[in-house]
Amino acid sequence: MSVTLAVDAMGGDHGLVVTIPASTDLLAELPDLNIRLVGNADLINQALAKVSPDIKGRITVVHASEVVTMDDSIEVALRKKKDSSMRVSAQQVKEGLADGAVSAGNTGALMAISRYILKTLDGIDRPAIAAAMPNQLGRATTVLDLGANADCEALHLLQFAQMADVMARAVDGVANPSIGLLNIGEEVIKGNQVVKEAGELLRQSKLNFYGNVEGNDIFKGTTDIVVCDGFVGNVALKTSEGLAHMISGLIKEEFGRSWLTKLMALAAMPVLMRFKNRVDHRNYNGAVLLGLRGLVVKSHGSADRKAFKTALRRAYEGAKNNMVGKVADAFTVSQVAPADQGTV
Repeated sequence: MSVTLAVDAMGGDHGLVVTIPASTDLLAELPDLNIRLVGNADLINQALAKVSPDIKGRITVVHASEVVTMDDSIEVALRKKKDSSMRVSAQQVKEGLADGAVSAGNTGALMAISRYILKTLDGIDRPAIAAAMPNQLGRATTVLDLGANADCEALHLLQFAQMADVMARAVDGVANPSIGLLNIGEEVIKGNQVVKEAGELLRQSKLNFYGNVEGNDIFKGTTDIVVCDGFVGNVALKTSEGLAHMISGLIKEEFGRSWLTKLMALAAMPVLMRFKNRVDHRNYNGAVLLGLRGLVVKSHGSADRKAFKTALRRAYEGAKNNMVGKVADAFTVSQVAPADQGTV
């Protein structure tokens, strides 16, 4: 089966400079992939001028007259920019013209637009943002929620775990993913009331629940999945990004102190390059908006060509393996009433 992705070509810090080269790179690797580039048609066609005919033949340009900027509020994105490349990309999924959408744009706007256009699946109260973070085992730990839901109830955390379990099986090929509940200690008695109640629900579920885990367990790879509310998850994500940036800067600074340290850097280069590749965030780019009636992947706003290509591949794998359908199958209407979709 072929896969078609709608790409918000204008979103993110770099827009067309990144989204189009990344798209053509992946098209060259995957013969069963088609891409619908959404944005200013004139600018997109100019950028495609030098693309080979065989690649261009699998690209459809979809015009959108507006762009959601990183500074736009959710209200502006939803109510005032109804022909934005972000919104039209989500609309492509709703209309069945694309199997998934990818955007590097404003996270809050993307979640709001996607939820309004696609709606949530039956049995799911709230969508969640799930992304992979590198661990010392050479694999990745899936962490959610990373910012969509600052305040959660215990049932929401259970639903996050159920959705992530399906994604890990369908997209990452993990046969029986282990799940940890992020807490301030491993003991059952620790944590606030919501976390304690969520732990009890997880222990009663059919999931492979490991128990409580702490922040360092994310990078140890103690479990395949770590569940938390969006406030804690976003803090953990931004903290890890800041730490990685600091370590990278300190290494460059120390090796550049003198001619001797520069020589040492040359000798250590093979080790440094392997280390860089293992922790390179570009290899893990692409957060999935779980719980929607369609596949949406959020790329980091500052993603370069390589990182955006990783997000595209994440969307391709999710569509290829029918991730959304499998999440829907895992939930029934009787588990919990559908969320109020609202109107705009």
